[in-house]
Parts: sequence; structure tokens; C-alpha cells
Amino acid sequence: MSSDALDIMSTLGEQARVAAKTMRMVDTKSKNHTLELAAAILRREMAEVLAANALDMKAADESGLDAALKDRLALDADRVEAMAEGLEQVAALPDPVGAVRDLVYRPSGIQVGHMRVPLGVIGMIYESRPNVTADAAALCLKSGNAVILRGGSEAIHSNRAVAACLRRALVDAGLPQDAVQLVDSTDRALVGALLKAEAYVDVIIPRGGRSLTERVARESRVPVIKHLDGICHVYIDADADREMAMNIAMNAKTHRYGVCNAMETLLIHKDAADVAADITREMLKKGVEIRGCNRFRAVVGRLDVKVASDDDWATEYLAPVLSVRLVDSIDEAIDHITQYGSGHTESIVTQDYDAGQRFLREVDSSSVMINASTRFADGFEYGLGAEIGISTDRLHVRGPVGLEGLTTEKWIVLGHGEIRE
Repeated sequence: MSSDALDIMSTLGEQARVAAKTMRMVDTKSKNHTLELAAAILRREMAEVLAANALDMKAADESGLDAALKDRLALDADRVEAMAEGLEQVAALPDPVGAVRDLVYRPSGIQVGHMRVPLGVIGMIYESRPNVTADAAALCLKSGNAVILRGGSEAIHSNRAVAACLRRALVDAGLPQDAVQLVDSTDRALVGALLKAEAYVDVIIPRGGRSLTERVARESRVPVIKHLDGICHVYIDADADREMAMNIAMNAKTHRYGVCNAMETLLIHKDAADVAADITREMLKKGVEIRGCNRFRAVVGRLDVKVASDDDWATEYLAPVLSVRLVDSIDEAIDHITQYGSGHTESIVTQDYDAGQRFLREVDSSSVMINASTRFADGFEYGLGAEIGISTDRLHVRGPVGLEGLTTEKWIVLGHGEIRE
């Protein structure tokens, strides 16, 4: 790694540390005011943001960037407006910082409890989507943190323009502009330098494809909040309402394909096999390729279902492809999820209370649902207002990561002159 990359990251890190010290003391009103200013500036500078995005789109066309990534990269007036509204939505959320819980008296007379506090400096590494620049900065600011943003090289002009609006808002609000810093270079060595900046950065959050997350997890000396695959399952139990099963399965798969909470594997109890052909026909009408086990293929007869391989059960397609397996019991369904799932989101469709409760207890994923689409595994849908990502880790947060996930707790003790005997 070049000394230049380390020097640049040291400078950014030192500036972030200083800003974080101030941000942890900023009151809720000031943080909300900053976010509202940022939304107004983003709207006012929309033409500049769109012009910057046009440069990125031109480069994307010239480099042959694939259509899905170009769609994520592209901005228009509606998407910029959505970014501004997102900033205002974060401003409207309750502030977790300073909240005290479980304050209790001990026999000694002291009171002991927990206070929620910011993490400090957050490093955010992400790809393609310029809106992440606004979303991540907003969540970090509202939770009292400083953030170092490293977006993908394909979005460098867009990210510069969006970050500039946020930094201008910080200055106008009388807060340190270095609470939001963008790594203003496409040099890949700077990613490595950020991952090794343990002297300055408290947590790294990657948001992008599997290769990015794996690299971050492998190389980082800083704690990482991450998720890898979203191999999500829907299990249709023997006692499922058939219409409900159809609606949930279709929504979980076809609402959007390229998202981490889309269903990738459908498990159907043998006694609910009567719904299998109906679901298959509807999926095929939507252009979904079905890959099934031999038992499932026998049940659906002549419908166009390919043979599923072992690799299919462990694949996050992020595409109109679905693997389907017929199972003999809820035990077999849970065993399948345990073996092949990625710990993201699983749902059971059932009218059997005991089966639903078993599924909730025994399936070890960050979100487990009864009679609901996996597409609900989302920070906004969970009432977090926004999310910075979805974690399949167990420490320090799990599932959608919102404002509270960007804080931690410290013990507080309130005394009245007590001394330990």
C-alpha cells in the first residue's frame, strides 16, 4: 500500500475524530436543523447534482457497465427529490442518543442503568447508488457520529455533488463539516487504507456485492457490520391458506428481483402440493425460471421446470430465477434452511399456531416471519425510518440497521456519596 494512501486516510481519520468529538454533544434540534438544511440545499443544487450524475452515466456507457448497475447509478429529478425527502424523514425520527434505560437502585444505594451513545467514526464503503451518500450521512449525523464515505469509482462525480450539499449544511448550521467526508479519489488503495485505519475508525459498513463484503470482512482491522448473501426462504406449511400462500410467494419473489430480501427458495409441504402447480404457472407467466427437485417436478407435471442442482439451494440469484423443493415436514424445511440459508430472512405460511411458533423459535435468521412476505425485511417497513444496511451478524446488531444500530450503550451510575464497604 502506498504511503500516499495511508497519509490521505490519516488526515481524513484525524479530521473525523475531531468532528466526532463535537457531534456526540450536539443536541437533537441542531442535528434536525442540519438535515433540513441539507434537504433544502440538495433541492436548490439539483441541477448541479444531475449534471455530475450525467458525467458518471457517460463514463458508465463508455465502460460497458451492466444495465442493473446503471439503473442504480442513474439520478433524475424524482430520485434527487427522494433523497431530500429521506433527509427530512431522518430528521423526523426520534433521537436515540442520550436515552437512559433500566435505571434501578442497588442495595448499596447507587442507581445503575444504560445510556445510549454514538459509535464515533463510521467508515462506509458502497457501490453504485449515489443516494447512499445522502442516506448514510443522514443516519450517521442523526446518531451523533462522523462518517468517512468511500463510494464506487463509477459514481465519483455524483457522490462529490451530494456530499458537498451535506457539508455545506453542516457549515451553515455551525457544525464541523468534517462530520461528513468523502474519499475524493478513485484510487483503490484508499479502500485498503480505510480498512486499516483502526486508530481513527470505530466501525466499517460495506454495502454492495458479495465480493466487496468478503474483501472488507477479510482485510479489515476495524470491526465490520456486514451481510453477505440474502438467500431467503418461504415455507408453505401443510395448513397454509392457499390464497395467502400464493400471494406471499408471488410478492416475495416478483415484487423486485435484485434485492437482498427477495425469496430465492420456496419450500412446500407435501400436503400443500396442490398449490405448487398454481404458483409455478403464475411464476412462469412473470418470466421466472423455476428450478425444482424431482418430487416437485413430478407434482407439476409438464410445466417447464428445470432440475435443481445442489448449488441452486445455496445461490442468491438476484434475478427472475427460483428454486423450489417439496418437503415432508416442518422439520425438513427448518433443516433445509439451516443448511443452505444465509441468516437473512425466512417466512412460514401457516394457519397452525404451534407450527408458526416453532418456526419463530428454531429458525436462526436475522428476520423470521409468519404469514408475511420476506420483502418486509427493510428498515423503513420496520419503522426505523431508514436503514444503513441489513446485518446478518450477531454482534453488534442484527437485521435492518437504523439509528439505534449506529449507537452503543455505556453503563451509568448515579450515586449520593455512597462508598463500597
